[in-house]
Formats: sequence, structure tokens, C-alpha cells
Amino acid sequence: MSTNQKSVRPPLATPTDLGSNAIKDISGALNALLADVFTLYVKTKNFHWHMSGPHFRDYHLLLDEQSEQIFAMTDDMAERVRKIGGTTIRSVGHIERLKRIEDHDADYVTAEDMLAELRDDNKQLTAAMRETHDLCDEHGDVATTSLLENWIDQTERRTWFLFEATRNRG
Repeated sequence: MSTNQKSVRPPLATPTDLGSNAIKDISGALNALLADVFTLYVKTKNFHWHMSGPHFRDYHLLLDEQSEQIFAMTDDMAERVRKIGGTTIRSVGHIERLKRIEDHDADYVTAEDMLAELRDDNKQLTAAMRETHDLCDEHGDVATTSLLENWIDQTERRTWFLFEATRNRG
């Protein structure tokens, strides 16, 4: 080896006791969740910015609070992928390829429809988190299952608030 050449090591080879299949499976599942979380964050902010109607202030504040909570998950989720030796999303295009939550680009949406759609999206995210939790449990990744349990609780709480806000009062 010449003096200009150095020993080449994979730059992202994070030490872990998880097997290569576990790293691949869990990283893939977490990256799909991360794409969904980013999509839900942008959609929640979109609806926050475009909210109108008699309950504007309450809904505007609710969605601002929820978007902050959703965004707070992103760094922990991506860092978990890296901690176990995986790589994570790198671009908006990568998010687009992995996401399962649909965008909403309509010029106008009623406040009730916004809240109902976000309620359903949060419910969908909870289901995806439960599937990922089961996968992590199968691979013995207790740290990720623990994080997912907290995120599931937060997501269920958002779903509940959105449900109560859209419930018809007769």
C-alpha cells in the first residue's frame, strides 16, 4: 500500500449486534415510516396554514401543536436507523417513493374535511407503526420497539383529538 492510499472502511459501518437481515428489514420499515411522518407533517402544516371558519383559532393552534409533535419524531427516527447500521432517506424524491400517506393539494378544503383527513392519516400511521413494532420485536430490537410505543401513543392521542374535534354534536 502506498503512502497515499489508506485502509478503506465502509463509511457508514455502525457497530451493532443486530444481524444484517434485521438491519435491512428494520431500516426499511423505519424509512417508510419516516417518509410517512414527513408527509403527515407537511400536510398538517398545509392545513394549519389554510384553516378557516368559525373555529379557526382553536383548529389553527391544534394543528400547529400537532405538526410540532410530528416533526419531533423525524430526527429520532432517522437517528435510530443510523444507530442500528442502516442508512436513511436522503431527499424529497426518496420520501415520495416511500410514503404511503397521500398528499393533499386542493385549493380549498373545509375545516371539518381537513381534520377528518388528518384523523384518518394519523390512524393509518398508527397501523404502520404497529406493523413496524412487530417486526422490531421479531428481531429483538427492544430500543426501537420502545420508541415506537411512545410514537404510537402520541399518534393515537392526535387521532383522538381530531376525532373529538370532528364529532357531530346533535
